[in-house]
Amino acid sequence: MRDNELHYFEEILLTRKAQIIKNINGVEIEMSQLRELELNDEGDYASVSNDNMVENAIGAQQAKELQEIEDALSKIKTKQYGICEMCEDDIGFQRLKVKPHAKYCIVCRPIVEKNKG
Repeated sequence: MRDNELHYFEEILLTRKAQIIKNINGVEIEMSQLRELELNDEGDYASVSNDNMVENAIGAQQAKELQEIEDALSKIKTKQYGICEMCEDDIGFQRLKVKPHAKYCIVCRPIVEKNKG
């Protein structure tokens, strides 16, 4: 991958990283505020509990994406970015535009996902 392409994806990844960090920090503040509320009935408790579960799920997904972004940024530094971790072929430019932190090419991705599930 050429240097200008690496720079292009690095900028996208850094922007997404900043957004995720902002989101995670916002969720933490919101969860702290929810914990401080005085809950008056079971409906209030159920609502806060449900919000907590949803926020935790979103936070876990964003933490996972953040780690994948960190891995991709590290690969950019070592010029290993855009190489499939399974077959070691190049990951297509269009795939990286859709998912810049992709670890697998379009052929290997379904194989990896099938083996995980």
